[in-house]
Amino acid sequence: MKASDLFVKALENEGVEYIFGVPGEENLDILESLRTSKIKFIVTRGEQSAGFMAATVGRLTGKAGVALATLGPGATNLVTAAAYAQLGGMPMCMITGQKPVKKRKQGHFQIVQTTEIMQPVTKYSQQVIHGSSIPARVREAFRMAEEEKPGAVHLELPEDVAEEAVQEFRLFSREKVRRPIAEYKAINRAVEMIQGAKSPLLLIGAGANRKLTSKTLRDFIDTTGIPFFNTQMGKGVIDERHPLFLGTAALSDNDYIHCAIEKADLIINVGHDIVEKPPFFMKRDWQKVIHINFFTAKIDDIYFPQLEVVGDIANAIWQIKERLHQQKHWDFQYFLETQQRLEKHMKEHTESKAMPVVPQRIVADVRSVLPDDGIVTLDNGMFKIWFARNYRAYLPNTLLLDNALATMGAGLSSAIAAKLVYPQKKVIAVCGDGGFMMNSQELETAVRLKLDIVIMILNDNGYGMIQWKQHSMGFPDFGLHYGNPDFVSYAVSFGAQGQKIKKAAELQANIHKAFRRGGVNVIEVPIDYSMNYQILTAELQNKTCNF
Repeated sequence: MKASDLFVKALENEGVEYIFGVPGEENLDILESLRTSKIKFIVTRGEQSAGFMAATVGRLTGKAGVALATLGPGATNLVTAAAYAQLGGMPMCMITGQKPVKKRKQGHFQIVQTTEIMQPVTKYSQQVIHGSSIPARVREAFRMAEEEKPGAVHLELPEDVAEEAVQEFRLFSREKVRRPIAEYKAINRAVEMIQGAKSPLLLIGAGANRKLTSKTLRDFIDTTGIPFFNTQMGKGVIDERHPLFLGTAALSDNDYIHCAIEKADLIINVGHDIVEKPPFFMKRDWQKVIHINFFTAKIDDIYFPQLEVVGDIANAIWQIKERLHQQKHWDFQYFLETQQRLEKHMKEHTESKAMPVVPQRIVADVRSVLPDDGIVTLDNGMFKIWFARNYRAYLPNTLLLDNALATMGAGLSSAIAAKLVYPQKKVIAVCGDGGFMMNSQELETAVRLKLDIVIMILNDNGYGMIQWKQHSMGFPDFGLHYGNPDFVSYAVSFGAQGQKIKKAAELQANIHKAFRRGGVNVIEVPIDYSMNYQILTAELQNKTCNF
């Protein structure tokens, strides 16, 4: 059997359904092997986009998504996507080609040390040096990509290894591995700390989202009555319509939710990793933190938990719930009053007729259109904070955002992958004009695949988030503005539908119409970010926490 055929069989053995990528001369053997495989090869218009798509498949399924690229520039174009998956806890396997290693024909043309380049942004980066080792290398790569904490792995398959004949081989089965459970002394200590606290507060992070521990956490909340909030990547683990949900920590500090956090004497931190932007700073001696996660805490100046409960998250929460009893001295009054003030605040401007459209109206209209299981994929920009803060997620992984690497350019690619994984669900990508243009060429991929997706471009003709930061630091407006194409004509040139909102009241109807029409629909929405300075600043806390 040819080694490339064996490589594809090993991928099939891992349950791979899609491979995203841009092929090149050095991986034509792999491409030929894929031609007769049940794996669907999705040609993308850029390697970075392919990596974003593969990472999103991993995020949604828990199984490593796969991206393919050639050597040199093809491989280096995957680096941002590798970091995106690695920091965000998304299992992904990258396969890159390489010149023959046994006999060089072209000197060092296009050759860079890809495995070394990938090592800092992956969990595992190896060159395959012999065809018979392929099954072991593939199994090990997927095992490492998918085990906690999930992330990116990389395999390099040289051209001469791919074409060689393999006489003997063995495929390895995917055996389920039971994760270790937390040690009973840590569980008992956690119960003591929670019962002894006056105002405990539950934080739900990305780790809980990955393993879908929502039922166990919901039982814990319903049994104990302890209020909860989440990080941006923990949104939707518990239905955010729950009466004890306080909100999402979209900023590091100085927001409504931080009023509640400052009153908590104990934070039960479930599944949060400080790779994600921290939702609180440990700066008060009287405030304690319990770290519950698959892995130990990474200690930092702002994070040094007093107790670590390490093991399977769902099992740890279940063990604590079974031993924990509601305490008469628990006081959640301030939390619930803060929640009421936040709810009132969230309704402001949701029906604004202002043009350009204000973020609150945009978020409210998207939420009203989508069903409970509809998926929003967010690019990175100022609007991401508004969606994280104001959008209510009802189910896990229905608001896909990146708060780890926080890279621009992933929104459209993520929407394509989400629609492939869940073809029956409504999917909308929300992008800023800056992020959209970084990988806008994937409109052709979406049209070619005949996908039904909506892409909303929030246009402010500049890098709005950085402008907000520039303003908040007292710097003059400089270096952040640019020109844009006519987005409607741009969409039509790819074979998509295009609309531009001229009145705020048109937005909701146009989203409805786009979903009913089907196909790829681009909706341009002029956006007004002036409220950033009034609402998402330190002024907010001064107005809200003192009651």
